[in-house]
Amino acid sequence: MRVHRSGTTLAGAALTVLALLLPLAGTAGAADAAAPKTPARGTASMGMGVLEHDGRGTTAPAGASVQAVQTEGVDVSSHQGNVAWATLWNSGVRWAYVKATEGTYYKNTYFTQQYNGSYDAGMIRGTYHFATPDTASGAAQADYFVNNGGGWSKDGRTLPGVLDIEWNPYGATCYGKSQSGMVSWIRDFLNRYKARTGRDAVIYTATSWWTQCTGNYSGFAATNPLWIARYASSVGELPAGWPYYTMWQYTSTGPVVGDHNRFNGDLSRVKALANG
Repeated sequence: MRVHRSGTTLAGAALTVLALLLPLAGTAGAADAAAPKTPARGTASMGMGVLEHDGRGTTAPAGASVQAVQTEGVDVSSHQGNVAWATLWNSGVRWAYVKATEGTYYKNTYFTQQYNGSYDAGMIRGTYHFATPDTASGAAQADYFVNNGGGWSKDGRTLPGVLDIEWNPYGATCYGKSQSGMVSWIRDFLNRYKARTGRDAVIYTATSWWTQCTGNYSGFAATNPLWIARYASSVGELPAGWPYYTMWQYTSTGPVVGDHNRFNGDLSRVKALANG
């Protein structure tokens, strides 16, 4: 008598297929876990790409003029939430920059506490704009910045606004622009900012990004102070044209607030920049 085993055979075949698919599913899951996640729009902050692209180094300065006395500062964004300004003041921090805007679509939700809180603690403070040249023109972003916290007043306590121009956390490093196109975008922003406020904006960047995305353009050095990003014991090589830096973001792991900076001069020089 012949015994029918079709059910058993089908079940075995199904198990075999499942066994073959499981390793592939595991591999796909591991790949998904390892893939870098694109952050949400609006969450960018000053220097967020420095460690990934430049790491930490000990390169000696190349042609950078350094003052004997430097003044400690911090920069903050919504990532820091409500900042303990009194603690920072007591630790020696005397100036601060607060993220105001990004693109033409984001305003810092902790702006009031951070901007007014630093002032109330006694600090000289200013604001910065995280640039996204792929989303709107330089002039449009400068207007958005000035209209939402990026203005300036000659009260002795307000620093000029900062254009934070660095690696794109949301896509292509240079935001899809050619080197000449990037220079034009930056010029567009700087010209509109000065027209609106009467001040030349500070440029925050890293030498490696500036070299890659602007062709190491030197044309802004005569008018716009440089804030250089370099997590090392020295600033290293500066972008073309700038013989010295005005500010230096030297770490993302400082006390109380991660991003700590040094102003290239004593407190009187910080006040001079504030007063224009």
